Amino acid sequence: MPRLSYRRALTRALADEMTRDESVFLLGEDIRVAAANVTTGLLKKFGPERVLDTPLSEQAFTSFATGAALAGTRPVIEFQIPSLLFLVFEQIVNHAHKFPLMTGGQCAVPVTYLVPGSGSRTGWAGQHSDHPYSLFAHVGVTTVVPATPADAYGLLVSAIRCDDPVVVFAPAGALDVRADVDDLVPVPLGRGCVRRAGTDVTVVAVGHLVHDALAVADELADQVSVEVFDPRTLYPFDWDGLVESVSRTGRLVVVDDSNRSCGMAGEIIATVVERVRLAASPRRVTRPDGAVLPFAPALDRAVQPGREQLSAAIQLCLKDGS
Repeated sequence: MPRLSYRRALTRALADEMTRDESVFLLGEDIRVAAANVTTGLLKKFGPERVLDTPLSEQAFTSFATGAALAGTRPVIEFQIPSLLFLVFEQIVNHAHKFPLMTGGQCAVPVTYLVPGSGSRTGWAGQHSDHPYSLFAHVGVTTVVPATPADAYGLLVSAIRCDDPVVVFAPAGALDVRADVDDLVPVPLGRGCVRRAGTDVTVVAVGHLVHDALAVADELADQVSVEVFDPRTLYPFDWDGLVESVSRTGRLVVVDDSNRSCGMAGEIIATVVERVRLAASPRRVTRPDGAVLPFAPALDRAVQPGREQLSAAIQLCLKDGS
């Protein structure tokens, strides 16, 4: 059983899809030298015509990718930092996303936007540490946040094969995760999974926080049976899978590494409450409202959702329902 890191799983997915389909090509800043350690070896294997270094103009090369996709190719853009998505929100949402919708499906725009190292990285501070996945889910762009190496591979493969634009957030907190992988296969978009079965409370964890949720579930195992649900895709969301889980447990806690207001945690809770009668008030663990991650490591960690907060939220949820 081979052991694979999350980062290498992304590389493997890119290499496999470029081998399988000659219309797939990569573009981004400094990808030929693999600045993010995700495109390592791909220039040598596929050549400069399929691994393109771009000028420092995100709006320009994101628009270029839209045109290339309309012409029949499958571009994959690597963004070095998540905040660059704010610059290209117009190109992704108002152009690439809407072309198929406004033409009645007569055209396809199969662009994949990959953000390796999204969220906080120590010392990267405010303009490099955002996790704006809820923005893309809000407007209906397919949005995925893999937690494990197998899902990093499988979801990226499915994103590249999808005929619509897909944004893939690869959290910094998951990049160095390693796991034994039996087989690397595509993972369907829009389908979540239960990472740990439980009976007392469902914890929904997004991205790298899945690993924190599993650790907290282990720590509390002698007190509470925690079910951990990993949505994997934030849009379209696997509401049926989550409702099935919460219907069994009757309690819900969401841990989400984005800001509290208008975030995924609030949306998840609201949708579940519309469909399930809960035994206790739901809880959410997020970044604070309007949070901007500071440079200082201690302050950076204080702003992020952590295991202690999640443990406290679980215990409060149980207390409310007792």
